[in-house]
Amino acid sequence: MTYRFFNLRLAAVLTGAALATACASSTPVADASFGDAVRSARMAQTLYPNAPANRNTVLGIDGKAGAAAQERYQDSFKAPPKTFEVINIGGSLNGN
Repeated sequence: MTYRFFNLRLAAVLTGAALATACASSTPVADASFGDAVRSARMAQTLYPNAPANRNTVLGIDGKAGAAAQERYQDSFKAPPKTFEVINIGGSLNGN
């Protein structure tokens, strides 16, 4: 009876130890730097990181030109421009 109780107890301890190690991270070095590549790429692609703090007016374009550019931009979603033309070389489109 004692031998059977010992086996059950040993099995429970080993199962508990196996479950506890399953929760542990197997890649602590990689986990410590998770997301660094994304943050680094975002910083490299940001031209002026402190732009929100700059309250100076934008230079280089007047109001009328800016309004026209904005209107053309909005209209491009209503009727997008053609991106390609079908070029037929040496025959008709219906196969004749």
